[in-house]
Amino acid sequence: MKLTPFKLERYFAQHEFSTPYLLCSSDCESLTAGELLDFEPDAKERFSSLWLGYTESQGNPDLRQTISTLYDNVDSEQILVHAGAEEAIFNAVHVMVKSGDQIVVHSPYYQSLGEVARGIGAEVLEWHGRPERAWELDLADLKTLLTKHTKVVVVNFPHNPTGFLPSRDFVHDLATLSDHHGFTIFADEVYRGLELDPVNQVPALVEINDRAVSLGVMSKTYGLAGLRIGWIATHDHRLFRDLAAFKDYTTICNSAPSEFLATLALRNRKQIVERNVQIIRTNLDRLDSFFASQTRRFNWYRPKAGSIAFPTMTTDNVNRFCSELREKAGVLLLPGTLYGDWFNAFRIGFGRRNMPEALDRLEDYLREIDRT
Repeated sequence: MKLTPFKLERYFAQHEFSTPYLLCSSDCESLTAGELLDFEPDAKERFSSLWLGYTESQGNPDLRQTISTLYDNVDSEQILVHAGAEEAIFNAVHVMVKSGDQIVVHSPYYQSLGEVARGIGAEVLEWHGRPERAWELDLADLKTLLTKHTKVVVVNFPHNPTGFLPSRDFVHDLATLSDHHGFTIFADEVYRGLELDPVNQVPALVEINDRAVSLGVMSKTYGLAGLRIGWIATHDHRLFRDLAAFKDYTTICNSAPSEFLATLALRNRKQIVERNVQIIRTNLDRLDSFFASQTRRFNWYRPKAGSIAFPTMTTDNVNRFCSELREKAGVLLLPGTLYGDWFNAFRIGFGRRNMPEALDRLEDYLREIDRT
């Protein structure tokens, strides 16, 4: 197996900790360990007495039970905990896909969702969202891509990087298509829970399709990326068994402190998510005003969910724009070409409290350009 460099992660490795103003962060506002422990009166005492030996390979039972409450009709025995979403993606693709298979990936996409399968020797086809329709997917487009070799269809709702969120009918129709065609749906749902209007939340694919795999993580909705805790949920017993066995060759088991803190956070998720959604709403109002004043430069679609969006550029090359913005104003945006050479767009993040400060720097930079 040979993997090409992960463009997005290499970009962040180079610039994330050296650029003063991050305007493309994908996660929400984080918490300190102390803030997390303050949610429950005896949490600090329990944490200080935590045994630091090996943990159960499938995940701490309390954590698995707590994760299962995020879903309808999923129990703890159908949850497998991983070291972040990345391990879960890597392992799941290895278990589900072999050389010569075909997978279809919702595009644009986080590189590992397609690249791992390509490294195995599978054919990767892209199911493109339509930028002129706020990055909407069309099931008719998917049907033209399906063949007898299609083993997996990868979707991402709410979507990274565009913020697209389908309708409930769309998700049910996708599940029905899976039943008729026989492919497995791998659903990246790491932004689930960040719907601006809760009525727009769609079912997790695991809730409506027996073969589906739903992916979750502590990093995005909860802002707790440092815990490195992710999971998959599936009703497919054989797939679950194979995933658990494959994990023996990667992390084997997870960090005991991380599992403790993740369990604590998920038990108190309502407060964490409400805080993060309020930050997002406030920041989106500011972004609406900004983009309304910049219609000559950018096309903007206000997302219905998540903490990121993918505005397109109309008057400049996105690579040049992002590079000059970083060098001259110290503001980091993520060029869309890291998702594919044809995306003249950029990822903007609005899940953190300091977003307005970074946006102010962007506005100052654009005013300076207009004066020259």
